[in-house]
Amino acid sequence: MTDARLRVSFAGPLVTFQDAGRPGHMRFGVSASGPMDRLSHTAANVALGNAPDATAIEVSMGGLVLECLDGEVSLALTGGAFTVDRSGDMFDSWSIFSLSAGEKVTIRPGASGSWAYLAFAGTIEARRWLGHTATHSTSGFGGGQLVTGQTIDIIDATLREDRHGTIDRPGFLETGAKMRVVLGPQDQHFTPEAVEAFQSSPFALTDAFDRMGVRLAGPTLDLKAALSLPSEPVTRGSVQVAGDGVPTVLLADHQTTGGYPKIATLISEDIDRISQLRARDPVAFTAITPADAIQTTRATAAARNVYLDAISHPKGTLSQRLLRENLISGVITGTDPDT
Repeated sequence: MTDARLRVSFAGPLVTFQDAGRPGHMRFGVSASGPMDRLSHTAANVALGNAPDATAIEVSMGGLVLECLDGEVSLALTGGAFTVDRSGDMFDSWSIFSLSAGEKVTIRPGASGSWAYLAFAGTIEARRWLGHTATHSTSGFGGGQLVTGQTIDIIDATLREDRHGTIDRPGFLETGAKMRVVLGPQDQHFTPEAVEAFQSSPFALTDAFDRMGVRLAGPTLDLKAALSLPSEPVTRGSVQVAGDGVPTVLLADHQTTGGYPKIATLISEDIDRISQLRARDPVAFTAITPADAIQTTRATAAARNVYLDAISHPKGTLSQRLLRENLISGVITGTDPDT
């Protein structure tokens, strides 16, 4: 093991260091933050042989360019359908590859997805806040945003060639624009027409989209009457509605308290999915019961564990993989008349 050093040749907006976040500090009024797409963040680390909650770089649609100055290291990229250019070698995300001194890697958004996760075989040296490197984007607390020109040190960087290649994508998640929610806790304050429109009308994400949340374009969701609510705790996935009747889905860096009424809350499995959509992508909501939400969450958690265990095992080096494959078929003898 040696250390590796990389230089940020370019970093778009909202490219940050993220670990699993600080959920236990919510009781102190501190946002948990952490990755927008938690499964993709975990998958990048696990596929590389890291701890599931290790620090990685969250790459926004602005992209990222890194140049390796010293050493060599294996990297994993997961998340949205981003593209990778490693010194002219082009491939897609959900891959594990290496980077050596003198090489550059360019990560750009591809056909879909808003966030990608770049994990390293080693420990990223990043500042910590309340024990975590997870970056709160508006305050900068945590590991912080990457800026052009800065250097990144990878402690105990290693090459894990037995893990290089593609990473299987999770196949157990729901797809499409339909997101599942549990109504409430303040749906009773909305008109019946508003509650019906929320469940039956199409919405779309707007450009007002960052790590705190995303405003939606669609029907206006009216209250029954003027409403004054005391501030109360809010959670990731809450769909709060401002006085103008426009809903906002709260995401990773959401505020910890709020006074706007919440018409519904996304189930945890669909929060990552809506986070990976892009501005102007369609979205719709379907209400399920709390009991169904719990059952769905448990089933998805079990499938998630099976998936992460499957991708955690090394594939073997190239020579080991070649030895396992039958590369010769249809062998004929030297006496065959056709030879």
